[in-house]
Amino acid sequence: MKLKKLMLSAAFVAMTSAVAHAETIGVAMSLFDDNWLTGLRHSMEDHAKGLKDVTVNTEDGQGDIAKQQSQVDNFIAAGVDGIVIMLVDADAGAAISKRAAEAGIPLVFVNNAPSNVDSLPDKQAFVGSNEEQAGTLETETVCKMLGGKGKAVIIQGQLGTTGQRGRTKATHDVLATDACKGIEVVDEQSANWMRTPSLDLVTNWLSAGRDFDAVIANNDEMALGAIQALKASGKSMDKVVVGGVDATADALAAMQAGDLDVTVFQNAKGQGVGAIDTVLKLARGEKVEKKTYIPFELVTKDNLAQYTAKN
Repeated sequence: MKLKKLMLSAAFVAMTSAVAHAETIGVAMSLFDDNWLTGLRHSMEDHAKGLKDVTVNTEDGQGDIAKQQSQVDNFIAAGVDGIVIMLVDADAGAAISKRAAEAGIPLVFVNNAPSNVDSLPDKQAFVGSNEEQAGTLETETVCKMLGGKGKAVIIQGQLGTTGQRGRTKATHDVLATDACKGIEVVDEQSANWMRTPSLDLVTNWLSAGRDFDAVIANNDEMALGAIQALKASGKSMDKVVVGGVDATADALAAMQAGDLDVTVFQNAKGQGVGAIDTVLKLARGEKVEKKTYIPFELVTKDNLAQYTAKN
């Protein structure tokens, strides 16, 4: 009887020890309904599944910062071991950073850097890519394809995101250089990272008689919307240079078809795995880099085959 009690006691200790080492990570996404962000989300979930005793609970912010802040508050109230957040709005990052710090819960910003990225408190970090690098690679290539002369439109992502800010700034910086200053920006508006709003925007430009030789879009979804509008209007894709960012499967198919001219590979798996590994290290008291940057990579028809299975 005594031996049986000792065995039961040992089993209970083993069980509670395993529970104590289980870790729950709350993931707050800005939006589920986006091709590249879906890849980012799946990379985090899939990586966590391959780790022992790690559970990921994912929430959809639906592009609403108030909703996302509420989701973070719920994660904090539930006592998760760490939080990974892809911000709806970079400017909201400082307030979310403060809430997590006050609760003592590790926080990792992924992809969209918060406005306070240079002064993150303890137990917080950023994992993403240098957005200006993406805009530079895209626009330099568009410039070369145009021979440094012509008219261009810029389609921006959701205003207030680091991707929109960094990529657009880089585009203007490239177009201001001696090699590219012969390219005139004839219009510039946001399509919120999405294909249909971009389709509508470019359709309106064309209907109004707007003439341009290139479309420089902050991401592939908007580039694809622009292509749909151009083709629907009867424009020959040989006459318009179209660029995007992300190297999504749909974008690479459009490049294969000869419609998309340039994109920039953004490593969803690299960012997702990096974010989960970083938040787990913070939760375990390990040291991490405050900022981890995953490089962007230029994709054209010449190296297209190397990227067909990456995103």
